[in-house]
Amino acid sequence: MARSDNYKVALIVPVYNEEETIATFVEVVERKLEPIIDHVEIVFIDDGSKDQSVAIIEGLMATNPRLCLIRLSRNFGKEAAMTAAIDLCDADAIVPIDVDLQDPPELVLDFVRIWQEEGVDTVYGVRADRSSDSDTKRMTSGGFYYVFNKLSSKVKIPANVGDFRLIDRKVIMTVRNLNESNRFMKGLYAWPGFSAKGVPYVRPERAAGTTKWNYWKLWNFALDGIFSFSSLPLRIWSYIGAGIGVLALIYMCYIVLETLVNGVSVPGYASTMCVVLFLGSIQLISIGVLGEYLGRMSEEVKKRPVYVVSTIKGPLSNRLLEGYQHASSGIYFNQEPPRPASEPRPAPDAAASTAADTETTNRPSPK
Repeated sequence: MARSDNYKVALIVPVYNEEETIATFVEVVERKLEPIIDHVEIVFIDDGSKDQSVAIIEGLMATNPRLCLIRLSRNFGKEAAMTAAIDLCDADAIVPIDVDLQDPPELVLDFVRIWQEEGVDTVYGVRADRSSDSDTKRMTSGGFYYVFNKLSSKVKIPANVGDFRLIDRKVIMTVRNLNESNRFMKGLYAWPGFSAKGVPYVRPERAAGTTKWNYWKLWNFALDGIFSFSSLPLRIWSYIGAGIGVLALIYMCYIVLETLVNGVSVPGYASTMCVVLFLGSIQLISIGVLGEYLGRMSEEVKKRPVYVVSTIKGPLSNRLLEGYQHASSGIYFNQEPPRPASEPRPAPDAAASTAADTETTNRPSPK
């Protein structure tokens, strides 16, 4: 089903200390997407950058009306930054894209064509060649996709697919209603279903700068994905406990029979230590798995906002409600309306002032 030609696509671009790449990114996007540039809006989400990223974006906004800036009050993480953009953007489709240009902007033309002409609701990029990544990263990434899809029975994510994709408005509206605190966006994008299609591409090197991810962050990110979309790890340890119980019963029967036949033998220190250490490690691992789920349940029960937006600038700001507002998964502060110089500030309530004076008058003096 073909869609209307009157559409708007928002590129949502998380930024964290990326001062080296922002100007190049904007220049490349405007050049590569020139055929549809009038339908494109670029929304930067600053995730608490400490460098000159915000200043560079604001400088570009002075001459480019397509740029918007959502600035988070601190570093909440990439998943929270993308959640803020999904909640606040009002486009017909959004495209999460990295500012380092490892997601080729020209591929957005294919995304939009498939979305428009074929009526596909989600068009995602498939990394057909990851030679720019290290061998370790390729191996661990492939292992994660395999394990996730094996453990998750209801939500499957395609292998070698990141956040780079076009998402239709109906999917966006569905994702906005998924309010969990532990955000694994690849899984949240896949959860609503709807039609989807992959477009292969070769992932290039970073245009500039260095990645802000390390293997510890990636490990925790993988755990968030697995524990957020599967309860199988809990069930696995039930099976492991049952299996160890069966083995223990068999060994107990063996000991009883040996005692009846050969009499009582002196137990060995080595075998005792092996059994104690093995069972102790199994118990600690199972407690750790329980702790992972309990920790995430604690975060969900608190219902804290996923993000806090301190300021919004650009055309997007004019389309949002002003002042302090609740969004789907967080809160934001938009620009306050200017107060006319002739308008007096509101006086304090007279009744409240009289009550306060009376309370002060009647308060007993200290002895």
